Amino acid sequence: MKKIILLFILALFGLPTIAQQLPLKKEPIFQEGEVLQYKLKYGFITAAEATIKVMASDLKFDNKPTYRLVVDAQTSGTFDIFYKIRDHYDSYIDKTDLTPYFYQENIREASYRRTDKARFYQDSKKVVANRGTFSTPTTQTFDLVSAYYFSRSLDISKLKIGDEFKLNYFLGDEISQLEIAYIGKETIKTKLGNIRCLKFSPSIKPGRIFKKDSKLYLWITDDGNRVPVKAEVEILVGSVTLEIKSAEGLRYPIGK
Repeated sequence: MKKIILLFILALFGLPTIAQQLPLKKEPIFQEGEVLQYKLKYGFITAAEATIKVMASDLKFDNKPTYRLVVDAQTSGTFDIFYKIRDHYDSYIDKTDLTPYFYQENIREASYRRTDKARFYQDSKKVVANRGTFSTPTTQTFDLVSAYYFSRSLDISKLKIGDEFKLNYFLGDEISQLEIAYIGKETIKTKLGNIRCLKFSPSIKPGRIFKKDSKLYLWITDDGNRVPVKAEVEILVGSVTLEIKSAEGLRYPIGK
C-alpha cells in the first residue's frame, strides 16, 4: 500500500513539463485558500485520503515572497488498522516562477519514521538535502508538491496527442525523471459532476505490484484550474483509483 500511495503522489504532482524552460501563464491559476481533497480506493474500498492546500507564507528566500504548499495523507478504514500512514509535506515556492526554495516531509508509516529536508538552489543547479548535495540537470527541478502546482500553471496551448514530456524531481537521495504522455480529451463523471478533462499517462515500472502491461492514467480538468480529478492503474490483484472528493477556493469555476 505504501508504494501505491507514493505512485499516486507522483501521478498527482507529475503534470507535464520538459527539459527546456517553459513559459508560465501570466499569473498562477491557483490562489491562497485553495483546498483539494482526494480519496484513494482499492476496488470499492477507500484505503487512504489526502488534502492539498495553498497557504499564505511569511517566509522569504533570497528576499522573495513565497507560497506555502501543504499536503497531508493518511490511511483510512481497515487499511488504517493494518498499516497506519500519517504523512505530511511542506513546500515553499517562489510566487513568480513557482519553483521551490525549500521542501520538508514528515513520514509516519506503521513503525517507520523519517523527516527529510531539502533546499533548492535553482540558479546553481543543485539541491542540498539531509543526505548530501545533488546536481540538477536544469534550473527547473522540483519536489513532489511544487511540481504539481508549477505544472498546473504552464502554457500548454500547443499540446498535441502523443506528445511526451519529462519532469525532473528530487526524492529521497536522487534526482529522477517522470515521463508523461498526452492521450487526449475526455469527459468523465466525478464527485463534482461531469467534467471535460485532459488525459495523461505517466510512466510506471512493472514489478511486484504492477502488471507487465499496466498503464497509469491521469485526468485533469480542461479549464482554468487544471485540477487533477482522477487517476487509476491496474495492479496484480485488482485496481487502484484516486478520486477527487471536494475542491474549495478555486480561482475559476470548475469545468468552465
